Amino acid sequence: MELVIDPHICLVRLHACLISYKYPTTTTAISSFQGISHGRDARHALRFRVVVGDAFLRACDELSLPPAVATAVEQLLHVWRHARTALLVPFLRGLVVACMVMSVIVLTEKLFLGTVSSVMKVLRRRPARLYKCDPIEQDDEEVGSTAFPMVLVQIPMYNEKEQDGFQGDSMMWTQVYQLSIGAACRVTWPADRLIVQVLDDSTDDLIKELVQSECSKWAARGINIKYETRKDRTGYKAGNLTEGMKHDYVQACEFVAIFDADFQPSPDFLVKTVPFLVHNPKLALVQTRWIFVNAKECMLTRLQEMSMDYHFKVEQEAGSSLCKFFGYNGTAGVWRTKAIVESGGWLDRTTAEDMDLALRAGILGWEFVYVGSIKVKSELPSTLKAYRSQQHRWSCGPALLFKKMFWDILTAQEVTFWKKVYMIYNFFIARRIVSTFCSFTFFSVLVPLSIMLPEIKIPSWEVMYIPMAITLLNSVGNPRNIHLIILWVLFENVMALHRFKAMLIGVFEAGRVNEWIVTQKLGNVQKRKPTLHAAKKFLFKESSIFQSYCLACSF
Repeated sequence: MELVIDPHICLVRLHACLISYKYPTTTTAISSFQGISHGRDARHALRFRVVVGDAFLRACDELSLPPAVATAVEQLLHVWRHARTALLVPFLRGLVVACMVMSVIVLTEKLFLGTVSSVMKVLRRRPARLYKCDPIEQDDEEVGSTAFPMVLVQIPMYNEKEQDGFQGDSMMWTQVYQLSIGAACRVTWPADRLIVQVLDDSTDDLIKELVQSECSKWAARGINIKYETRKDRTGYKAGNLTEGMKHDYVQACEFVAIFDADFQPSPDFLVKTVPFLVHNPKLALVQTRWIFVNAKECMLTRLQEMSMDYHFKVEQEAGSSLCKFFGYNGTAGVWRTKAIVESGGWLDRTTAEDMDLALRAGILGWEFVYVGSIKVKSELPSTLKAYRSQQHRWSCGPALLFKKMFWDILTAQEVTFWKKVYMIYNFFIARRIVSTFCSFTFFSVLVPLSIMLPEIKIPSWEVMYIPMAITLLNSVGNPRNIHLIILWVLFENVMALHRFKAMLIGVFEAGRVNEWIVTQKLGNVQKRKPTLHAAKKFLFKESSIFQSYCLACSF
């Protein structure tokens, strides 16, 4: 039997502790309320209303509320009941329907991308089979190394500070800039056909001296390395890369490889990637996969690894296979210089300058290829503060970029209809807008409100089955961490609020729309720390995540 409890009962419960000392019948009334909650006879509801209602009225008489105040309270309650019935409940019901549609869109998108990626793997349609990528060979010794194209390796950096760590049994200092510069200078490529360009935007004079000294050290070993600075940080990373492309020696470089300061390419990186561009003139970009040297450092990095592995193994793989287009990841890729120039170069109008360049090149007809077999070591943010600033850029920038590029994509002449559909619907709407909006609105707003407002009904399949299916699909990129899937769901729900806020900032171009905070790097090496120290660090970081989760949920 469904029981209807008068709204005044809730007020009575709040005042029960105040009046129970004078009116013993209140205790009986509360016991009756507990009986109602367990499904007893409806007569208990009537008894509750009579007994507690009488106690409440006597309490009000005892408090001697002025008639004007009582009238105002009654009017407010009337307005609330009317607003709830006429406005709030219909709006929330409409929002439930919208979120149901959005969740189906997200699920369909993930099923589609997962199917494409799986089919490519089953059919063994790897990039090496689809594109000519024979190694570059030197046919005539007299010609020398001219068979190899000129390649520019750019390393943009900003205040890459040194961090202490352990290697073996002894303590040592490891510098982020040493790792990236050293890895770039060790790549296998003719020395006279390679230029390493270090673009230092550091504001710390000491760090500038250290980086310049490192460049001088490699120059003494015969590496053609250039150390470049500029007066200010206008445009941040996009501005830094733009300045780097203005130097005269860059004009001779046919290809440009870009690595952020925490990335360490293997020596054969150029040997494996450049042939794709040499033998396929329509290709503008070769994107490689990231692997993470600190993935096991704490729970935060493990949860990030799950999302990033899905991004590379499913999203990037599917985009490359479907329409030869995907979002450039900003690093660990090789560009054709001609494509960068024809697309207008690097622009600082958003915090997603990498995606911006990829879109402008894509609508001009240039093609991209993702080669997941080539892996580059990198580092995940190991603090919540660094991760939040990174996610702000990754959510705010694409939202603003979609606003600026929507009509350009629609009116592009060099792009097929289906490629436009993929760019607008899959790349932006389903993956970045609908997914973010649905995650925050449904789990953080509608589900809690449905508990307080019984008029809001959410189907069980929407609460359980679709989220479960989406979660399992996200875990296919990293099955060895599937036991962390529950924690991943909780963490993603917390970050949904932050991403949703950043998305709104991007759409409405609010104050922080172009805020750029460089993600902190720690120069992670193969460390072996004392067991006690590692355990303390692990426990501290594990607890901090759940403290952050509880704090976010409290708001």
